[in-house]
Amino acid sequence: MLETDKVFAGSIPENYDRYMVPLIFEPFAADIARRAASLSPSAVLETAAGTGVVTRALAPKLPADASYVVTDLNQPMLDYAASRQAPDDRIKWRQADALALPFENAAFDLVCCQFGAMFFPNRSSAYREARRVLKPGGHFLFSVWDRIEENVFADDVTNALARIFPNDPPRFLARTPHGYHDMALIRSELEDAGFSGVVIETRAEQSRASSPRLPAVAYCQGTLLRNEIEAREAGKLDAATDYAAAAIADRHGSGEVAAKIQAHIVVAVV
Repeated sequence: MLETDKVFAGSIPENYDRYMVPLIFEPFAADIARRAASLSPSAVLETAAGTGVVTRALAPKLPADASYVVTDLNQPMLDYAASRQAPDDRIKWRQADALALPFENAAFDLVCCQFGAMFFPNRSSAYREARRVLKPGGHFLFSVWDRIEENVFADDVTNALARIFPNDPPRFLARTPHGYHDMALIRSELEDAGFSGVVIETRAEQSRASSPRLPAVAYCQGTLLRNEIEAREAGKLDAATDYAAAAIADRHGSGEVAAKIQAHIVVAVV
């Protein structure tokens, strides 16, 4: 992962929430929220919350006396998440680095994180921090994307951009969001951090959009892939988005489109 792979700023938070969230994150957020609520936690910490799709799904399922601390490394993402959330006295918003959490030991029953672990520069540190702030018997619940070939629109866009920029193809999607999918590695890193009872479930969903252009805009302009495209050639973002949209249309049709997305859901116990 490059240093630039973790800075979500400018127009990316809004585009991310507008396009990426309905395209790929909402179905998994509903699943994570269901799993989290089934653990009946009274004190929840969410790390790498992004624009708050899990927060919006989980908060209504928590008891009235629960506490819910929502964090992200990127203040612009957290600000956008807070702006989308209905007023709720149980929720506290806090900018925080998952590798150095500003919380006391054994403060939470549950730490959850949807599609954030891939962005941690040192996952071992992040896992040790999650374990540190969990109470004995607490749960760490998180998800990571499977390899890019199992996530069709992301793969389509990556392959299309490689044709536009053959000498220096933008590889953000393959490198970072889809770069941490080895289940044996995930398990061993969690166990090295002191977790036990690690369970990993692979789950497939359908990514749906009303037109081929929506996935192209989502990936090219609502993720950090945007920065890579703009770094290759100034002013090429719209043309690259159009090309990606045409590639998706060629494969999936020009009307409503749907394709597989797949992730690993991980639960570990202190």
